[in-house]
Amino acid sequence: MLRLFLALLLTLAAPGLAGAQGAMTAAKAKDLVRASLVAESEALVPGRTVTLGLHMAMKPGWHVYWRNPGDSGLPPEMGWRLPAGYSVGPVQWPVPERIPVQTLMNFGYEGAVTLLVPLKVPEDARIGETARLSGTLSYLVCEEICIPGSSELSLDLPVAAAAEPASGQAALFARARAALPEAAPGAYRTTREGERLVLHLDRPGLADVNGAAFFPYAEGALENAAPQDLAVDASGLRLTLTPGDTKGPPDALAGVLTLTEDGVRKAYALGPEPAAAPTTAAVPTAPEAPAAAPEDESLTLWSAAGLALLGGLLLNLMPCVFPVLSIKVLSLVRQAGESASRVRLHGLAYTLGVLASFLGLAGLLIALKAGGAGIGWGFQLQAPVVVALLAYGLFAMGLSLSGAVHLGGGIVGLGDGLTRRAGYQGSFFTGVLATLVATPCTAPFMGAAVGFALTQSPLAALAVFASLGLGLALPFLGLTLFPQALRLLPRPGAWMDVLKGALAFPVYATVAWLVWVLAQQVGPNGLLAGLTGLVLVALAAWAWERARGAGRLGTGLGRVAAVAALVAALGLVALLDGDRAAARGTALAQGEEAFTQARLDTLRREGRTVFVDMTAAWCITCQVNERTVLARDGVQAAFRAGNVAFLKGDWTNQNPEITRLLERYGRSGVPLYLVYRGQGEAQVLPQILTEGIVLAAIGQKDVAAAQ
Repeated sequence: MLRLFLALLLTLAAPGLAGAQGAMTAAKAKDLVRASLVAESEALVPGRTVTLGLHMAMKPGWHVYWRNPGDSGLPPEMGWRLPAGYSVGPVQWPVPERIPVQTLMNFGYEGAVTLLVPLKVPEDARIGETARLSGTLSYLVCEEICIPGSSELSLDLPVAAAAEPASGQAALFARARAALPEAAPGAYRTTREGERLVLHLDRPGLADVNGAAFFPYAEGALENAAPQDLAVDASGLRLTLTPGDTKGPPDALAGVLTLTEDGVRKAYALGPEPAAAPTTAAVPTAPEAPAAAPEDESLTLWSAAGLALLGGLLLNLMPCVFPVLSIKVLSLVRQAGESASRVRLHGLAYTLGVLASFLGLAGLLIALKAGGAGIGWGFQLQAPVVVALLAYGLFAMGLSLSGAVHLGGGIVGLGDGLTRRAGYQGSFFTGVLATLVATPCTAPFMGAAVGFALTQSPLAALAVFASLGLGLALPFLGLTLFPQALRLLPRPGAWMDVLKGALAFPVYATVAWLVWVLAQQVGPNGLLAGLTGLVLVALAAWAWERARGAGRLGTGLGRVAAVAALVAALGLVALLDGDRAAARGTALAQGEEAFTQARLDTLRREGRTVFVDMTAAWCITCQVNERTVLARDGVQAAFRAGNVAFLKGDWTNQNPEITRLLERYGRSGVPLYLVYRGQGEAQVLPQILTEGIVLAAIGQKDVAAAQ
């Protein structure tokens, strides 16, 4: 993901983005994928199950995805519209191919594929009537670019006492069944050997095996692009795999094993498939609405922009934004005696920095998602390099505020020692910094607005993100546009140096938090490299400051030493991404389980109430909710009393399975809180939790009152 991020960051210029948009517009998804809905029988028989086929034929060179798309992409998904009483079961997925895309490894299908779907006909279906089976098939089709597409599919079948096989479809369904994996031919197990996993298949007498591959059901379970080392001996087969970020017990690894034996490719299903509840729908009567639907169901562009504006305003109250805004308030005090026009220009420069940063991040996010990446808002903080660089920048700012180094007013928007142009640059880059430190926070109203934006056209999405940025910039902009408000601020004086030094400490606190986030993303060696980088930043600041007034030779040597220290720090940062395999992620408390879609499906089938917490170490809002609400004794007691399962999804590092659930509920980032009760849809809780909200959602309010 980091390589994708850096590559796109360097190439995301306006002409390039326009060219990509033109290419995506020119290549219509419907011209690349021909989709159809077919049935194995000519008619439907009451009480029987008939197999349907979702057939997709792709243009040469293009592909669609398997149930686990690999490092990027989205699997096809059918939104069914069925007569009352009809239901479909889980999709039967053919064996995929490994599809390398630069440094990524995806799993999918080229040429053509047929997904088999069982349809249960109700006992009371009336013979002689015609049932209309229809729905919307959504998919992502990719070559060098990825294009989302959808097809409206329908099929009318009569209900009869008996049914003959559909004429002309026998060969298609025979090929589809032949492409499904078989049952395992022998006992299998997975063990851990050091940092790697070893899949053992007991099958003595294996013939000439010259290739094998394992496709995990769970996204993020393996490093998909890592080598899979094959060894065959008298007892069977050993395949050595590299685990991914979602660590679980070795025996939980399930998926499809393919091997080429005597020139013939064979495939075996190992372990249980992730189960999905049957899908039902009624026509013409609409299904009953869930208890709490996602907030953005009825959003329009204007209402989403309004919510984004409110969310941006509230971001100013978030703890991650406070240090930067404190510095800008201090700069306003210093500028209180300046001309009104110059103060206004500072406000406009700050606003421009905020808007440019929001639009840049939004454009990058849109481009990455169009390329099939499973990411969302705050994605850049899933890269340890970005976290470390942000920590180094804030650390340098803190040193400047503490007086350890004088970097000039243009760096943090303070003072007027530089030219007017440099001062405006300082305001601009303070807006950039405010945006970067705001992205870990999610304010109320933001989730629905951003989730809506990422489902719209690029122009509509950018309009919503611009509203979000305007909301963040509005308080400071308002003060500068109305200079009379500055008269309420105290006059500049010696007290400003004291306040300036005091403001360094919330900046240092932010640095400490970023180092803690880094500790969740990398192993011990990576953390040591990150901390050493902080020491080198301090060394660079000291050398730079010592060079001031040290004579021509001393100044030159000091500045060379400072630059060398910074280069060394950046060199250490470049090593961080290589230590991600040992990432620890967010710790699980007693009673919590790591989220997987398979585990959620199992708990729902058991009829248990499930609380889902989608979080990340870098998400300030998530951490506040967890410590002030979810960890409270009353809430924990209510969870135990109601036998509520608590699933925690850690999005600190990229996890496509979590991204998929976020998108399903109209979210582009964390936090997301869901409560499943019974067989109904999830109740989506607000992003800012209270104890009462949680207890009411899980139906345990009376238990907490008795505590």
